[in-house]
Amino acid sequence: MHWLRHILLLLLALHAPFALAEGIELRRGSVDVGDEGYVINADFSIELRSRQEDAVNKGLSLYFLVEFEATRSRWYWLDEKVVSQQQRFRLTYQPLTRQYRLSSGALHQNFATLDEAVRTLSRVRSWLIPASAQLKTGDSLSGALRMRLDLTQLPKPFQVDALTSRDWNLSSDWKRWSFTLAAPVQEALGKPTQPEGDSR
Repeated sequence: MHWLRHILLLLLALHAPFALAEGIELRRGSVDVGDEGYVINADFSIELRSRQEDAVNKGLSLYFLVEFEATRSRWYWLDEKVVSQQQRFRLTYQPLTRQYRLSSGALHQNFATLDEAVRTLSRVRSWLIPASAQLKTGDSLSGALRMRLDLTQLPKPFQVDALTSRDWNLSSDWKRWSFTLAAPVQEALGKPTQPEGDSR
């Protein structure tokens, strides 16, 4: 029986790199100062499975959901959630133009290959945190970020299949980190002073 155990371990070792090569992983996430306020920037590693690539090429739209949360710790009570927002991306194939389209809200981008579309999807840039979050310079917060394939947007037959197949379970783990909000550029440089002799 020892030889059988060794063979099974060898097969698992050979299969492991391929299993790790498919899925979503958050490589980097940060909250930075943008032109209009605080923004989220992130880099993901995305490897679609053959099942999903085939589905896109046959006309099925895939929806990816990026989720971000930020909390402020409170010694006297539960942590306060100050930011909770989502951004949805739609990945489709246009057979007439033979191009792949990545959409987010009213914004669209076309690509010649699926790899190019996925590469752009993996880079989240300047995702604005709304002013209603009332973030302040010097705030120490805990952030959490992830991306996942939104199975609820699949057609009903695919949703049933997704519940029983790991091929459709495409999601990164929540990645959490602590950060302190930097000062916006104008605040860091100081407000512009009024030129001498200008009476306005």
